[in-house]
This record gives sequence, C-alpha cells and structure tokens, in this order.
Amino acid sequence: MGMGEGGGIAQRGTFAECGNEVLAIAMSPGRRHITKPVCEITFALREANILTSTLVLNAGAGVPQDAPSAGSGSLFGLTPKEKEQIGRFKLVVVHLGGVRHHIVYKARLILRHVNRPCIVICEYPVDFEDFAKIGVKTRAVMPEEPKTKGEIVDIISGVIRGETCPQEKLDEIIRKVRLALGGA
Repeated sequence: MGMGEGGGIAQRGTFAECGNEVLAIAMSPGRRHITKPVCEITFALREANILTSTLVLNAGAGVPQDAPSAGSGSLFGLTPKEKEQIGRFKLVVVHLGGVRHHIVYKARLILRHVNRPCIVICEYPVDFEDFAKIGVKTRAVMPEEPKTKGEIVDIISGVIRGETCPQEKLDEIIRKVRLALGGA
C-alpha cells in the first residue's frame, strides 16, 4: 500500500495521478522530510478544481552532486522515470524545505532535466535572484548563463514541512497556480 502508485501513505516512489495539469512534488519522506504540506497542498488544489497529481521522489533527500556542500551524505537526484513523469504535466509545484542552499540547487537539478514552468514552495524566504545566481531561469530574473530548461514562475515561502499549512498560504498557492496556468 502506498508503494509506487498511490492509494495509501505517501512513500518514496509514490505517484498518484490525477489529470495532467499540475504535478506536486514532495521530497523523500524521512526524519527531515515530511510529505504533509504537499498532501495538504494537493488536496487544496483539487478542491479548487485544479487537477493535481503527486510524486514523492525516490532520492529527494540531501543536495545534488554538483552543489558546493555535497559531501558523503545522501544525494538528491531524479530517476529517468521521474523525469518522464514530471515532463507530462503543464506545471510543476515543488516543496523544497527550509535550507536556502538546498532549495536553489534542488530546483536547478529538477529544471535542468525538465522543460516546464515551476512554482517553488519552501520554508526559507528566497527570491528569483537566489536562483538566477546559479543559472536557474526565472520569470523575473534571467541568469547570465542559463543552466536549466525549465523556469521558475513563482515562489511561495513560509510553508513549513511537517506543519499544517495555513489557509492563507493555501489560498496564495491556489491563486499563483491558477495564474501560472493562464487563469485569473
């Protein structure tokens, strides 16, 4: 139950498909990564009639191998299957946690492999310049040397992993997702 194709507790590799508009991505569950905010975000988007699927990454902990702080700990990455799954959707919504350094490098790795617009949700306050500095294309600031196919179209900070997502944050997410999909 919950292994691979949804229907139970969100675990590594869970892919719960619901249309092809929006994909909400969660990091691998563990001591520091909890899927709770992503589950609440997915539920809120579906209640707002936005078809939202969910993907829990297999290797969502740690940082990418090319991040300056990558060491002997766990490494963040995407499998070929995850890249293909992400590429099926019009918009990617990803919760990247609370460490600025991890947020920007994880976003870069995802968008390096997938040419899709992305909304970043995180705890730590980051801005478009933080991403552009390391080559991530953004709606507001373009890097001198782009290193990604996809682009960050919006950022929502203050969403804490493992905590109930406040209604005003859910409303902000719904509003920004609708805008990114071309609605009002």
